[in-house]
Amino acid sequence: MMTDIEIARSTKLEKIVEVAKKLEIEEENLETYGKYKAKISNEVYENLKGKKDGKLILVTAINPTPLGEGKTTISIAIADGLRKIGKKSILALREPSLGPVFGIKGGATGGGKVQVAPMEDINLHFTGDIHAITAANNLLASLIDNHIYFGNELGFEKVVWKRCVDLNDRQLRTVNTGLSGEKNIVPRMDQFDITVASEIMAVVCLAEDIEDLRKKLGNILIGYNKEGQPIYVKQLNAQGAMTVLLKDAIKPNLVQTLEHTPAIIHGGPFANIAHGCNSVIATKLALKLGDYVVTEAGFGADLGAEKFLDIKCRKAGIKPDSVVIVATIKAIKYHGGVEKEKIQEENREGLEKGIDNLYRHIDNIKNKFGLNVIVALNRYVQDTEEEIAFLKEKLEEKGVALSLVEGWAKGGEGAIDIAEKLVELTNKEEHFEYMYDLKDSIKTKIEKVATKIYGAKNVEYSEEAINEIKKIEELGYGDFPICIAKTQYSFSDDPKNLECKGDYNITVRNVELKTGAGFVVVLAGKIMTMPGLPKVPAAENIDINENGEIIGIF
Repeated sequence: MMTDIEIARSTKLEKIVEVAKKLEIEEENLETYGKYKAKISNEVYENLKGKKDGKLILVTAINPTPLGEGKTTISIAIADGLRKIGKKSILALREPSLGPVFGIKGGATGGGKVQVAPMEDINLHFTGDIHAITAANNLLASLIDNHIYFGNELGFEKVVWKRCVDLNDRQLRTVNTGLSGEKNIVPRMDQFDITVASEIMAVVCLAEDIEDLRKKLGNILIGYNKEGQPIYVKQLNAQGAMTVLLKDAIKPNLVQTLEHTPAIIHGGPFANIAHGCNSVIATKLALKLGDYVVTEAGFGADLGAEKFLDIKCRKAGIKPDSVVIVATIKAIKYHGGVEKEKIQEENREGLEKGIDNLYRHIDNIKNKFGLNVIVALNRYVQDTEEEIAFLKEKLEEKGVALSLVEGWAKGGEGAIDIAEKLVELTNKEEHFEYMYDLKDSIKTKIEKVATKIYGAKNVEYSEEAINEIKKIEELGYGDFPICIAKTQYSFSDDPKNLECKGDYNITVRNVELKTGAGFVVVLAGKIMTMPGLPKVPAAENIDINENGEIIGIF
């Protein structure tokens, strides 16, 4: 069997200028990065502002297994399937982070016959967007410490800005800096986030244009003085230099699927520790360029979809016309208590118990957010006809359509059924509601998401979290939306509580104010904003062969 990278290499790609022509983008509005990648100039969106938006299809999922359930694969399959039935479709996806590529999960460009390409480039350095975000983040960190070194005119008493790197490195979670012993240097404890958890990533993804980007960067809170008053980036005059570093990163990237469907890939915050959606700029541009836009939100619907709807849609003034919940037989068994080593084996009891996880995601999207929903079963070779029939029967009882998607093996042909069903579904009426009102207190917002979406009985707060919430509301930021950082493996904040039976609480250990991005990060359970590597990282199998070809990326 061919690997994903071998399948990608065996496919002849179209020149990116030809892909752009399908969207009526002229070559003069592209900044090409070789033959198969390009950035789209800002003028394209400006020229299309008066055009009617296409239909927006959001792809989310049940709570995943450690290797994921194929949201990106399904997203690509749907976009290719829509093209197969004659619809003008376009993808709007997130950029992969190097952390998972070299960690446990591998790449994030789809799989089999449904991939975005060139897959090696997209999974690695791509067009340098994430590197630019890393540089802007760390420039700010160095400017803060330089300011303190030269007299601390702003009176920093506490620095809250962290450094970042786009790799999984648990050793950097807490570090001591400024230990050189130089005169006037001030040693202090510091921390690193993975770049995709940086507030700058969120700012890039939520900015409307470069001027809005500069404004949001200037509004970032970086510390407090002795009186407890906040200090912002604009007081350091750092926003200009940071904007310069991000001037190209803010432009969306254009690539293609293996079937030459246009794909805009831009921005990549994690959904378990950030807001988990591609950029507002990319999504809004795609809505002008295509009749059907397929986008995704990270991890399970309790994380990515909730943040897509409560944060991104609210800020961007958009909403999905339908939602696809991706499920796999193996993930349903996993959440039915079947050990991950045995989830590929037939286990009816595990399937019957685990389907509750899928039901809850359906209920959240359909009945609580009020959106049209369909379940996409990402088929694996070990799935039996009996298992598939059981799942279809159970969903029919709930009044929810199931579509068997075989994109991995068949490409767009394997997604024609769901494409046809989505065309019909996107024309049905919706009654979309946010999960909370911005005027709610921060605690009320947290409790509404925790009880309504996660199914928790109560929310417990550490003393530190209570104090931070009080401070945030006193500073006048109580009307920000919330971005809850928790495990992706469970509705609860415990990654081992897969079945979520009985009562459970959500524990908020701290909150962080993100005044540039315009939301409050709520740290639940033991979630870390700097992941670690597994015992056997994917990096150990990645290499370059004698022909100069990269091997080992999957």
